[in-house]
Amino acid sequence: MSSLKRLETASHIVELRLRVRLWRNKGDRIALVPTMGALHEGHLAHVRAAKAKAERVVVSIFVNPAQFAPHEDFSRYPRDIAKDRAMLEQQGEADLIYVPEPREIYPQGFATRVAVDGPAMGLETDFRPHFFSGVATVVSKLFLQCAPDFATFGEKDYQQLQVVKRLVKDLDIPLEIIGVPTIREPDGLALSSRNAYLNAEQRKIAAHLNRVLRAAGDAAKSGVPVSQAESEGSASLLNAGFDRVDYVAIRDAETLAPVSTLDRPTRILAAARIGAIRLIDNMPV
Repeated sequence: MSSLKRLETASHIVELRLRVRLWRNKGDRIALVPTMGALHEGHLAHVRAAKAKAERVVVSIFVNPAQFAPHEDFSRYPRDIAKDRAMLEQQGEADLIYVPEPREIYPQGFATRVAVDGPAMGLETDFRPHFFSGVATVVSKLFLQCAPDFATFGEKDYQQLQVVKRLVKDLDIPLEIIGVPTIREPDGLALSSRNAYLNAEQRKIAAHLNRVLRAAGDAAKSGVPVSQAESEGSASLLNAGFDRVDYVAIRDAETLAPVSTLDRPTRILAAARIGAIRLIDNMPV
């Protein structure tokens, strides 16, 4: 009977850098999988993608306060490090968990934030104006602390993926960003840590998000004007039981600029609420 792979843990930057230096001295390449914990199969797909590129995989677990507004769910965001560790050890492909305390990332007197533009404009920013600055700041710190060759980000958070790609390019950070395809439930709902908040009835409603996006994208491909496909998609989500639709938008797949025709690679993205629970999804058109 094989034994589980016991994961190393680092809680401080100095511990992380020491381990990374030892790996570097052996010629190992390093991949970072940044997470906020509450791991699920989608995160394990990131670890697999990371292991396919590098000899060593670091999984960071840090619920980043800088990307939550005061009214959002920072305090109740699910946290279970023991469960996360067990899941990673069962999989057996990660080498180290980096679990810093907030004071390690944002020490006393911390006064710097990374401002982002380009693909960060619109969509999520219209509803969470603080969000991408918080993301850009924490991932910049994680990249500097770990100095990985690769880092994984999921296509489920597609705007975030494009923002991080732009950040790495603009700041000449020497690493490759790996986009990991969205992992879905059998009914199409994208895996998310926030799905745990859904009750049985809300879960049924949530399954419509993927279907409506696909139908709206298909409508645009069939010749329906982009603006009409977007508005009809929003109406369909409300009819399916969502309480509020923040956006249904077809955008340029790289820049996320609005489009009026499908003459280039495009992506349809949506954010909608069921009660207090906000879900996002996207797919190619």
